[in-house]
Amino acid sequence: MDNSADLAVAQPGTYVRSPLSAVDPTVYELLVRQEQQERTTLKLIASENFASSAVLEATGSIFTNKYAEGYPGARYYAGTEIVDELENLAIERLKKLFGSEHANVQPYSGSPANQAVYRALLKPCDKVMGLPIPQGGHLTHGWAINFSGTDYRRVPYGLHEKTQEIDYDSLRDTAKRERPRLIWVGGTAYPRMFDYAAMAEIALELNAYLVADIAHISGLIAAGAHPNPVPHCDVVSSTSHKSIRGPRGGFILSRNEDRYQTVYHPKAKYNLARRIDRAVFPHLQGGPHMNVIAALAVALQEAANPSFRSYGQQTVKNAQALAQALLERGYDLVTGGTDNHMLILDLRNRPLSGKAYAELLAKAGIITNFNMVPGDPRDPAVTSGIRLGTPAVTSMGMREAQMMQVAGFIDAVLRRPDDEDLHASVRRDVADLCAAFEVPGIADR
Repeated sequence: MDNSADLAVAQPGTYVRSPLSAVDPTVYELLVRQEQQERTTLKLIASENFASSAVLEATGSIFTNKYAEGYPGARYYAGTEIVDELENLAIERLKKLFGSEHANVQPYSGSPANQAVYRALLKPCDKVMGLPIPQGGHLTHGWAINFSGTDYRRVPYGLHEKTQEIDYDSLRDTAKRERPRLIWVGGTAYPRMFDYAAMAEIALELNAYLVADIAHISGLIAAGAHPNPVPHCDVVSSTSHKSIRGPRGGFILSRNEDRYQTVYHPKAKYNLARRIDRAVFPHLQGGPHMNVIAALAVALQEAANPSFRSYGQQTVKNAQALAQALLERGYDLVTGGTDNHMLILDLRNRPLSGKAYAELLAKAGIITNFNMVPGDPRDPAVTSGIRLGTPAVTSMGMREAQMMQVAGFIDAVLRRPDDEDLHASVRRDVADLCAAFEVPGIADR
């Protein structure tokens, strides 16, 4: 038979571990180009990071091959003894890391996790309170074009006009008037800490579920660099990547018992934890991605290491150093700074859009994303802001001194947007800076 590498089959019943370069040189070439890009650019997208080699190995492992619909001890496929042990391991590590009574590690990502939360807690057309996207919230917190804004009645809460931080007094007034059944606390572009205790007090007054979305800050919470919402919230949802440096997936934490079950679910057969599980499977998903769950278990083991605490603390220090350096250069920041891993440049008083500036920065090797700012006069497709984040550059080992350099690079590009020669020079300087640091998870070639 033809035993060429691209077939990856030597004889019936055997499998050749052919390198990707031989099986699919086109995909291999794209992989190499992506590695080169990540070696030589500053990854400043707040939602991106570098997974370790161990996490990547688990993601691409033989667990990819195994179907395991159901939950440990109650599967719909045979031969799941090992993956049962694996999923239980991930669950126990997750519960221990965040101090939660219950954990589900099967959601395919953060938005599906949030959808499961809705299904477990609410009925269609119930009122949901969340921070709108232009003020730093997430699509799934009640935005009009998302399922959360079409299947449920959305009640937005906002920011204080002067501080641009959450106005808890106004939030309480709105909540008392509208009586939402669920209140989200969390965001995708909010650079300050959340007051979970204040939110829990408001929710308790109204018999409302309080749900924290910690997709961005889960790693900071695990590192003790941000307050833990678990003691205050009924449910906590998250992605498993971003600041916690795991695979692309999601998880849900919750209490076991529903304190409002007699109020909202008097005929429910199951407690809160079981309703969460049933919302994930079988209501929304089929077979879990066991390779992703394996990689999550690895990432949680890494996050429990004392070195991860140092990483989380340094991520915040780096963001604050970058913010201060940009403020000193005359830039405006949403809320005037940051308490976490991200900062939002407010460029509404500058000639170009956030999108245009983000594209110029990318050409100079500085990878960011354009982002809306509170009161943004521009269309969401172009915006007036740029979001910057420090998880990835901190994973490379950069510290405050390098953030001073990064601020200088950003300033040079934004001040002279038409100077292509300058941008090319910055691109070379960025590559030189990156060359002095190791990129986690990328093997030498």
